[in-house]
Amino acid sequence: MDERVSESGGSATGDLALEERVEGLELLYRIGIALTAERNHNRLIERILMEAKTLCHADAGTIYLVTEDNTHLEFAIMLNDTMGTALGGTTGRPVVQPPIPIYDPETGEPNRKNVATYAAAEKASVNIEDAYTAADFDFSGTKRYDEANGYRSKSFLTIPLLNNADDVIGVLQLINALDTETGEVVAFEQEHQRIVEALTAQAAIALDNQLLLEAQRTLLESFIQLIAGAIDAKSPYTGGHCERVPVLTEMLTEAACKDEGAFASFDLTHEEWYELRIAAWLHDCGKVTTPVHVMDKATKLHTLCDRIDVVQARFEVLKSETMVRHLEAGGTRGDRDLKQALEQIGDDLRFLEMSNTGGESLAKKDVVRIREIGARTLGFGNEKRPLLTDEEVENLTVQRGTLTAKERLIINGHMVQTIKMLEALPFPRDLKRVPEYAGGHHEKMDGGGYPKGLYAGDMSIPARIMCIADVFEALTAGDRPYKEGKTLSQTMEIMGDMKRDNHLDPDLLDLFVRSGVYREYAEQFLPEELVNDVDEASILATRPKPLKLPSDAARQKRWEGFLPEYEILVDDVMGLVQKVTRRKD
Repeated sequence: MDERVSESGGSATGDLALEERVEGLELLYRIGIALTAERNHNRLIERILMEAKTLCHADAGTIYLVTEDNTHLEFAIMLNDTMGTALGGTTGRPVVQPPIPIYDPETGEPNRKNVATYAAAEKASVNIEDAYTAADFDFSGTKRYDEANGYRSKSFLTIPLLNNADDVIGVLQLINALDTETGEVVAFEQEHQRIVEALTAQAAIALDNQLLLEAQRTLLESFIQLIAGAIDAKSPYTGGHCERVPVLTEMLTEAACKDEGAFASFDLTHEEWYELRIAAWLHDCGKVTTPVHVMDKATKLHTLCDRIDVVQARFEVLKSETMVRHLEAGGTRGDRDLKQALEQIGDDLRFLEMSNTGGESLAKKDVVRIREIGARTLGFGNEKRPLLTDEEVENLTVQRGTLTAKERLIINGHMVQTIKMLEALPFPRDLKRVPEYAGGHHEKMDGGGYPKGLYAGDMSIPARIMCIADVFEALTAGDRPYKEGKTLSQTMEIMGDMKRDNHLDPDLLDLFVRSGVYREYAEQFLPEELVNDVDEASILATRPKPLKLPSDAARQKRWEGFLPEYEILVDDVMGLVQKVTRRKD
């Protein structure tokens, strides 16, 4: 056996008093229970070190963790009572020390000169009475630290942390055991060492379980972000939406947690923050089922391409037919009637091109004109066909935006898909509210939203926060094919109107304004030309209209009625889209 390991290397002798041994075992039992219950990684390693120091009456200590590639020891926490040093753990102050190589980078042999790396490489405890007289280890760095800080490092107890698979995941090192009566530095007692080794066995398992859990959480978050990235990549026009909404959601949630007004009792635990983060990243996962040519419909005639080109080609044919008929009738190109006819054709085409862009609204007289233009005929051999198909007329006469009623239902239905997808997943208990958070960001407080038609009070605060985040991002985003990003003042004015009409939670919108979150986000993510002054007083002074809530049964019936209607129309619209995109007019 190597003379440096604890069984023969430690000079501390003598058994502890029976009473002290019993107290140590009781403390060890309590620590074991506490370590098992601890969920926070930084608190856990801090608890391990502090309890080990208490057990051994140590003045200082360090915990190292093995790097992912199993080649180095990284400082995780460092405590020294005499020096008043507290780094790592929950302190928020990192240990600024380079990792220590466990193996020689050239030979691959274990680094046996450093006591911590020796313990890791050999999986052995080391108990040293006095570092200054230890011949087997290099304590030159320790001596330099002592000289610079007026400290004297003497006794060392170094123990590897081994998990269930007998793999080293870290090293616990205690420095300077103190005599409880005199306060003098003494060697670590063998009985103390055995108790600490028992502690580290429990601690290593608890720490390893937590590291595995953190790794699983990181994997889950990465996978979810991968899905969100795929959704954004599917649409070049909404590439940042799935990234920006989570940021804004967290910003407003943090403001709500700090609020001392309407949300004074609202707060989130570490696990609840994680749950909200997952929900925010998944809020649009249902868009994987939405056809790109519906989701990114830039113009009214857009499918895989803008079919206005087809319409323009027909108008060229119409011009040619008009001129041929005129010539056959004995006329000339310069005749006034022909000129007027061609000008009218050109004017009708320009009108259709303008209507195709999808403005804020379409007047009734414009709808009538589109139908009249579409009813004109065009010759295809011996066959006469309307200048516009019924489907093209339906699209061009859309009142607002670019989507037909069926296509808008498809877009709205991504929320149905989001809820169905998320409710099908076996989320653990601490993530059970992900479907509710993610599936409600298009709901309105007056029940006019979708997909469930929820009313005020039916939604949790995080779900209502996501409503505001999604609306604000959508209004200000400049990467949509069917609209330009609105200025900050325009956006907040619209959201003020939504507050008045019971579309958004009034208290949350007021907090959004008062906390300055909207401007903080704008300064980070919006182009400078969209960031202007906002009339905050006007928004805060706006009061919601009186709202009467229907019964719970009526609300549930709306959701159940929408679901089959949506799924039937999905099939209808997808069939129509495929038919249109294959057509060669």
